[in-house]
Amino acid sequence: MIVRNEAGRLGRCLESVAGFADELVVVDTGSSDDTVAVAEGHGARVERIPWPGDFAPARNQALEWVRGSWVLVLDADEQLLEGAKEPLRALMAEPDILLINLLRQEVGALQSPYSSVSRLFRRHPQIRWSRPYHAMVDDSVVELLAREPHWCVADCRQPAIRHEGYRPELLADGRKARHLRRAMEQELRDHPGQAYASAKLGGLEISEGRVKRGISLLKAGLAGCSPGAHPERFELLLHLAMAESSRHPGRAAALYREALELPLDPRLQVAAQLNLAALHLQEGAPAEAAQLAEAATRGAPELALGWYNLGLIRRRLGDIRGALQAYDTALGLAPEHAETHQNRAVAQLLAGDISAARASFRQAIALLRDQGQTSAAEQLQRQAGSMMRLGD
Repeated sequence: MIVRNEAGRLGRCLESVAGFADELVVVDTGSSDDTVAVAEGHGARVERIPWPGDFAPARNQALEWVRGSWVLVLDADEQLLEGAKEPLRALMAEPDILLINLLRQEVGALQSPYSSVSRLFRRHPQIRWSRPYHAMVDDSVVELLAREPHWCVADCRQPAIRHEGYRPELLADGRKARHLRRAMEQELRDHPGQAYASAKLGGLEISEGRVKRGISLLKAGLAGCSPGAHPERFELLLHLAMAESSRHPGRAAALYREALELPLDPRLQVAAQLNLAALHLQEGAPAEAAQLAEAATRGAPELALGWYNLGLIRRRLGDIRGALQAYDTALGLAPEHAETHQNRAVAQLLAGDISAARASFRQAIALLRDQGQTSAAEQLQRQAGSMMRLGD
């Protein structure tokens, strides 16, 4: 781990690897809080270095202090999921596996609820970190596989990491986005059309309203994307489809379908499935939307967003019982999602269950208030109050 002033989150991360990691190496780059004390209190060995400017050299320095045969790399806003430990142990026991790609759940991400990260690998002298943003070992692994072809790369199908870095309150100051933008702009000046940087910067441009430039970057990335770079191609197609959806829905649908044809883990394709489902719903094709949403819930049954969307679609189809089942499943996974409570209330009202609808509306209003969305809570109170008496 590379950390600085992470006392508030570090403990949960280190606790998540208990019983899995034999050695904890935390490299501190100048903390002024209790980060070092927290790390040492969890049994970690703490090394100190001045911040070198980006993560690649810091992680390479950290590798010098690791002694185990396998290396797991986490950030302070991540936790290893308990359900992944046994599948990972089984993969690590395979003698020819060099690196294991991990599915990471992106908590709070508005798009792409899962990503794939190359964070678990054998400690091999030729594996090094590179790239000035989103540092990764992939470049060195590709070179190593060319020289030592007996090695192979594996994918863990079980979600392995929970990442909280995309929660809106953690991105509010914009520092992360500014740092990434500078690094990606430089990468594209040095290597125009580089697929990974084009996908990241293109998506960032679109999210900040610079749609024309974002589309141009994404198209350049697709033109330069190698045939086997499926995750990069998927991300480029996903962002391009999102940019086109309001102006050219037919073109966006074709891009989503192209993304879904790529040979990727179903969890990595959830965003394209749900976005295409929403597009079908908008275009008056709810049956096609339901098929996509159902596929999303089969591929990622632990993802509340998929069940929530399935509930919306089933209600549009007139399947109120099916909608309620989907909403109940979503709330079992994410009980604090106010919009699910609100939409369940509407479905309960349509089913004639006034008492249950009243309770669901109250819960949605209370959650919105607790989450600081006062105006939304007041608006919902007025809307629901015009349909029924909310008080006792």
